[in-house]
Amino acid sequence: MNRAATVALTALAPVSWGSTYAVASELLPPDRPLFTGVMRALPAGLLLTALARTLPTGRWWWKSAVLGGLNIGAFFPLLFLSAYRLPGGVAAVLGAAGPLFVVGLAALLLGERARLRTVLAAVVAAFGVSMVVLTAEAGIDLVGVVAGVVSSASMGAGTVMTKRWGRPRGVGPLAMTGWQLTAGGLMIIPVAVLVEGAPPALDGGAFLGYGYMMLVNTGVAYWLWFRGIGQLTATSVTLLGPLSPLTAAVIGWAALGQTLTSVQLLGMTIAFGATVAGQLASGSRPPKEEPAREAVSAPGGSFSSTEETDRNDSMDLMGHAVRR
Repeated sequence: MNRAATVALTALAPVSWGSTYAVASELLPPDRPLFTGVMRALPAGLLLTALARTLPTGRWWWKSAVLGGLNIGAFFPLLFLSAYRLPGGVAAVLGAAGPLFVVGLAALLLGERARLRTVLAAVVAAFGVSMVVLTAEAGIDLVGVVAGVVSSASMGAGTVMTKRWGRPRGVGPLAMTGWQLTAGGLMIIPVAVLVEGAPPALDGGAFLGYGYMMLVNTGVAYWLWFRGIGQLTATSVTLLGPLSPLTAAVIGWAALGQTLTSVQLLGMTIAFGATVAGQLASGSRPPKEEPAREAVSAPGGSFSSTEETDRNDSMDLMGHAVRR
């Protein structure tokens, strides 16, 4: 698959995440963001792990826990805390600044050169997003700002470390995604119980919403995201992040009756243009990923051997029942 196709598929992840607000506001129980985080991550993680038929071994147990904590377990609660303490526009801008963390960490840990054009693309994209989501009455809350910054840093560190550690031989992104979602979902459970208490009663709309969140918004989206990290530079992947708030704005206009002003439309154009420019700036093909040469367990005979999983290193979802 050529680079343009890989970028396009990876971009579907932040586009899908842009639908989170609309689904949550229209279908899910109010004021239960941590419960929603658990419902997004844990069932999807268990399902993908079962489909991949591969469990971690050795050091990959703790590596999966670290990656799951950075990308899911810490990121979700901090993101929700930021969203609750700040106007949505401010939280979205802090999230759009995430690529700057990745640019710095990728230069430090991966040796990816921080090109001026890439940095400028990240800054301009964040500026464009701010034109779309910020309002004149947007206030600042210190706790919310810190939570937003740390959540972006957590996701950025998770992206870079996912690239740095690669995958065990014979293990594809489907299994890696399942491991991380499972670990992250388990980490959120005690926080959700402590903060929100018992799970809420669910109606048909909530089941529909959580089903979409689990399968498409999380399972497929994170598989595409981690698959992209394996085939592109970390910087190239993270520069797709601004597509999420832009998609949220479009869905709000198309489905929720929200208006888009000329300033917002200009901001969308700027942010989208910067995202495309960022892909061109970081478009050199990275060296082919060399996964760590570690064995893959087959406990109880119910999971595949290394030889079986190595037949298709990508562990493509196209060969499974779960499709986008």
